[in-house]
Order: sequence, then structure tokens, then C-alpha cells
Amino acid sequence: MASRADNIASNLNLSNFSKATELKNRIWFTVGALIVFRFLSFVPLPGVNPLILESLYNQTRGGILDIFNAFSGGSLQRMSLIALGVMPYITASIVVQLAASLHPALAALKKDGESGRKKLNQYTRYGAVFLTAVQGYAIATGLEAYGASSGIQAVVLPGFMFRITAVISLIGGTMFLLWLGEQITSRGIGNGTSLIIMAGIVAQMPKFIGNLFEQGRTGQLNGFVIAGVIVLLLGVVVLICFFERATRRLLIQYPKRATQRGMMAADRSHLPLKLNTAGVIPPIFASSLLLLPLTITQFAGKSISPDTTWGQVIIGLNQYLGHGKPLYMILYALGIVFFSFFYTAVVFNPEETAENLKRNGGFIPGIRPGKNTEKYLDYVLTRITVLGAAYITFVCVVPEWIMAETGMGSLFFGGTSLLIVVNVTVDTITQIQSHLLAHQYGDLIKKAKLKGRMR
Repeated sequence: MASRADNIASNLNLSNFSKATELKNRIWFTVGALIVFRFLSFVPLPGVNPLILESLYNQTRGGILDIFNAFSGGSLQRMSLIALGVMPYITASIVVQLAASLHPALAALKKDGESGRKKLNQYTRYGAVFLTAVQGYAIATGLEAYGASSGIQAVVLPGFMFRITAVISLIGGTMFLLWLGEQITSRGIGNGTSLIIMAGIVAQMPKFIGNLFEQGRTGQLNGFVIAGVIVLLLGVVVLICFFERATRRLLIQYPKRATQRGMMAADRSHLPLKLNTAGVIPPIFASSLLLLPLTITQFAGKSISPDTTWGQVIIGLNQYLGHGKPLYMILYALGIVFFSFFYTAVVFNPEETAENLKRNGGFIPGIRPGKNTEKYLDYVLTRITVLGAAYITFVCVVPEWIMAETGMGSLFFGGTSLLIVVNVTVDTITQIQSHLLAHQYGDLIKKAKLKGRMR
């Protein structure tokens, strides 16, 4: 059932777009900011050899670096100033959200309103700086160690100064992206950080299409396979659009109140529960944990001895947890289901929601306020989370299986990338519709004022 806001948005007159000067300025500002982001992805880190970095990335292909590289628009492969992208900020944000749900002091800040939100955002930025410094130092030391056994250095002048320079440069690049995302949110069309991530993923789209048709030209892929992949890709996009907008709307009733005419009227509203409350967090967490042993093995290279017990464990994990392996896909699906329930339990608190409803006098018809409402909310949330986890598992595992069977190695076709692109696109369209709606109401108010003056 469409909401009232959806009905209003569907009746918008798009011819007013040319008259909405502020909206056009916001869109042009967003486009300009994303162009700056793409230019920065080609600015190399000082003191590295880009030719050797290409072979480094090819050697470590298939691990966690593929995920970070896809989200940063290829910046990690080129080792640019924004090689880490906004992933440290995303990780810090998730950690702060989890801590705010578990730690009493941070939970109190979360309830303080705007001031508490600003403090939590400040803690998130501090965490992003710390994670960027740690990851940057690990990247710098890894670049120095790469090729040392063969006499080929990826770093021109290795040493302590290079590590400090690399860490400062990467911190500056990540912080600049965060500032750019905030500017897009305030002066653009909103969702700044999400748009930056989406721009990085969409930037890989021409490469994916080129590789797909090149494999068809060389005979590696059948024409029917290519057509089937395109049809399946469109079908997955439609499926994501349907499920991401799906909500379970619980009717909330409030006591009858006296109106100006002396009549008693009961207020009603709805509590929307999203089918996919966890968003894209489950596949990111599950894939990162599973690909960690593979990444360690690839970076360690020849330093791991197969004669030791630890070496045999790492090499065994490398063999069974690679992309497309049956064990990897089974554990990937189980990880998505686990993190779907875990993150949903962290984000949505039935006890707090039931308490807020009771405090405001609201209740669910047929359910007593308090503990019974809490149990009912938990029951409904568990049922829709089962459907949401099954949907995310299907969207993420099926493309993984197809890539393994067809030999396609592009993460643009991965479920996580498609989830991010579709979600951000839908949110951006919603933002544009909101600006058009505000402009349309502004015109109506101006006309009403003019008519009032003429009278």
C-alpha cells in the first residue's frame, strides 16, 4: 500500500525541474564534487612506483583488497592519496553504533538528542583517523617489504620517512573525502558519503562491461551466457528495488482526544519496520572475515613455510576459502544470516520502542502496552528479518556462484556492490523528489499570497 508521501511524489510535475534553480545548483555541485573525487583517485602516493604496484595488486587479487578497491573506485590498485576511501569512517561508524548500543555511557549520549549526536560523530571521526593511521602504516610497511626478496622495490626510498609521509598522506586523503561528503550532504543533494562510495563502484562499470564483451569476443564466454548474465543483473536490480522498499507497517493507536468542536477523535499512525534493517553491513562483514586468511597468505608470500603447522593451516584456508569455492559460499551465506540478525538486534531495540510508545500513550490494537508490546515487536521483527536475511543471501551468493562458474572476476556484479548502488540511487531520487516537492509547494504559497494581496 502506497503511503501519502508516495502518492504526492508520484503526482509531481517534472516540468518544474527547469524552474527549480536551487535544485539544479545542488545537482551541479554534487557532480563537481564527484569529479574531484575521481581526479583524486589518480593522484599517486608520494614515493611509490606505480608499475610495480600493478603487479602487487595482481598478486593479492581475490582478498579483502578487492572489496576496498571496488569501493574506492580503483584508488587502492593505483595506490592514490585516497586509496583507503571512506572505509575507515564506515568501520568506525559501525563500531561506534555497536558501542552506543552496548555501553551505558555512549547509550546515554545517544539519547541526548543533537548534542549527543555531535559527540558520537566526533568520536567516529577520531576512530576514522586512528583506523586510517593503522591501515596506512600497514600498507606502507607492506609496500616496503614487497619485492625485497627479488630485488625489486615498490618504494623508491624506503624507510621511516616514507612510512610517516604515507600515513599523513592517506589520513589527509580520507579526511578530505569525509569533508567532501559533508559538503555534498549540506550543499548538494544529500547522502554525501554514500554517493562517494557509489561513484567508486559505478566507475568500475565500463571495465566490467568491456571485460564481459571481450571474453565473448575471444570465446571464453558463450553469447547466451552473456545475455543470461545481463538479464540476471537486471532481475537482481529489480529484486533489490522491491525488497529495499518493503516494510511491515504496524498500526499504532493513540487515545481519543477532544477537538475544537467538542468531538472525540482517535489519532492513528504506523510504525514502519524495514524488511532489510541491517542494510549492506552483513555481506561486508561476512566477506571481510572470510577473505582475511587469503589476504594474509598473499601478503606474506614466501615467508610462510609449508612445513610448519601454522603454515599448513594458512595454506589450507587459502585453498578452501577462495572465491567461488563451495566452503566459502556456504560460510558466506551463514555469515550473512548471522550478521543480519546481529546488526538488526543492535539497531532496533524492541524494549526501548515499546517504552516510548507507552510513554506517549500509543499502543498496538489487541496488544497490551509494556512487556507484551515488546514481545510482539520482537516476534514481528524476527519474522521479517528471516525474509530479509534470505533476500540478502540470495542477492549476494548467486552472483558469487555465477562469477565462479563463468570466470568473471569483477566485483561490480557482486551483490554488495549492487545493494549499495541501488540503495543510494533510490535515496538520491527520493531526495530530488523532496526538493521538487518543496519547490512546488513554494510556488503554491507564493500564488496564494498574491491572490490574498489582490483581494
